[in-house]
Amino acid sequence: MFGRLVDMSDSDRSLCPKKRVLRRDAQRNRDALIAVARSAFAQDGIDAPLESIAKRAGVAIGTLYRHFPTRIDVIEAIFAEKLAEWLAAAERGAAAEDAWEGFAGYLEDMCALQAGDRGFNDLASMRLPSSPEVERMRLRISVLSCAILDRAQRAGVVRPDLTPEDLAFLIWSQARITQATREIAPRAWRRHLALLLDGFRAERAHPLPEPAMTPGQVAQAMGALGGSSGCPG
Repeated sequence: MFGRLVDMSDSDRSLCPKKRVLRRDAQRNRDALIAVARSAFAQDGIDAPLESIAKRAGVAIGTLYRHFPTRIDVIEAIFAEKLAEWLAAAERGAAAEDAWEGFAGYLEDMCALQAGDRGFNDLASMRLPSSPEVERMRLRISVLSCAILDRAQRAGVVRPDLTPEDLAFLIWSQARITQATREIAPRAWRRHLALLLDGFRAERAHPLPEPAMTPGQVAQAMGALGGSSGCPG
């Protein structure tokens, strides 16, 4: 999600197709599938078995595939709302009056969205196939994330050698922390984030032993994580 990206013009953005109107029973089945899938993905990640989701929703697997031809279609239906919340958090961070509060508040909001939702952790951590609309949202989040970091660095409150690619590690580390602690200490991620934020402050900066990963390396790493999942089938 982080990277040095250029925003697209309105003319380049793909529009969402118009939703078709479903019969009442079909809408009921779709709503049940989404509710069950949301719970299953939060608990087990985006590789949760679709057959089990269909069974728990009380429909045949063929019904699931009529509504969602691929696993990616299920993922997009489940996480569209959370992606919108992530985008709203980035917009708040970029608009904050104080540069440090905008930076730290955005990272806290982002990590709060990850907490307790293994499926969203997967989505945030991996590079997966997606629709033009989801890619537009991801791109906008990435552009705003870079702007938030750049403003904090220009204000002298964030260490100058921190890169957008470094922040990908925050997503990856928080994913593992929340997965390991959610049943034991579900707020432990907040302590870890506070420790990291102290390390991000300009006055805490010391020379780092290794250079930052390049945008290409981060994309490769996210692709490797995505390749280890069951998507897009």
